[in-house]
Amino acid sequence: MGTKNTKKAIEFSLMVCGSSGTGRTTFVNMLCGKRVLEHVDPDEPMGQGLQIRTTTIELQLEEEHTCVSLTIVDTPGFGDEIDNEESFAKIVGYLEKQHDDHLMEESRIKRNPRFRDNRVHAMLYFITPTGHGLRELDIELMKRLASRVNVIPVIGRADSLTPSELAQSKELILEDIEYHRIPVYNFPHDVDDDDETIEENTELRRLMPFAIVSSEEVMEVGGQMAPVRKYPWGCVEVNNPHHSDVLAIRSALLHSHLVDLKEITYDVLYEDYRTTKLSKVLQGEDKGESNPDQRDLSEQIRLLQGEKLRKEEERLREVGLRLQREIDDKRQELLVREAKLREMETRIQRKAGGAAGKLERASSPVERDAI
Repeated sequence: MGTKNTKKAIEFSLMVCGSSGTGRTTFVNMLCGKRVLEHVDPDEPMGQGLQIRTTTIELQLEEEHTCVSLTIVDTPGFGDEIDNEESFAKIVGYLEKQHDDHLMEESRIKRNPRFRDNRVHAMLYFITPTGHGLRELDIELMKRLASRVNVIPVIGRADSLTPSELAQSKELILEDIEYHRIPVYNFPHDVDDDDETIEENTELRRLMPFAIVSSEEVMEVGGQMAPVRKYPWGCVEVNNPHHSDVLAIRSALLHSHLVDLKEITYDVLYEDYRTTKLSKVLQGEDKGESNPDQRDLSEQIRLLQGEKLRKEEERLREVGLRLQREIDDKRQELLVREAKLREMETRIQRKAGGAAGKLERASSPVERDAI
């Protein structure tokens, strides 16, 4: 009985990417409230290249009484190489594969009811806290990924910067994003939104790029246990909005903008990719250059189009039969009306003939006038 009443978890996929030492792993563990990702062993040899690891957990959000099935896509090893071209290709390839899997599934006539949609809805990109603007590595990655996923830039380990350095760094990063025309997710709102939503989105845009301070160490703060980072001079309270933007980004990801991030992924990013992909498949087919995967996809598309055509023909056939029945009914109705009209004409003619006979038989004008 309890199983039937359990609400289905909301699926959400989050990719985290950034160079080693930016606090990516600690942030994920803190976001989930438990150890989800393992920290890299400092004695582990470098140079193994980028890896993509996925982990799915269920988060019970007490404040909304909902459950989120959160898939974390981690990218350890990013930025460790001198030439990161292979890393770029791996990440883009992973994102596109999720789109391809969904495209193949939706092209099938009979779909798999257990198919899991693994398209990534958002990517947090952790920027190294240099106190300056974006590096070439940052610019290149965000430009390549922005057409495949909602990119949200964050400054990792922001407590390593002074307040003035952090403010200047945010300003420089935003200038670089605008200069290089990187279409990051900027918390858009419609003119029809209520004042509270507009105010919230305006505040989130003001905080970008988000200053992230993460810690798995907790201590009592204001009578409650909370994550902190301890220093000889004091503590950084992770959940304090004056120290860090963690609460703002957590609320945006898991509450206020979760649906919007998914809708943009499906209605904009995926549709753009789908259109481009199908155009390339059909062009390659025309030129005889399609590979086995493309031929398989083309065959699925043809089958789907054939099925849609058959359904459309059946619909038109039903419409034609319905129209024919309506025409037959109208014709029958007209025949009945014609018969009634003929009958009325006959009665009128009979009455008219009777009146004329009486006039002829009348002997005098007086009698005719009486008639």
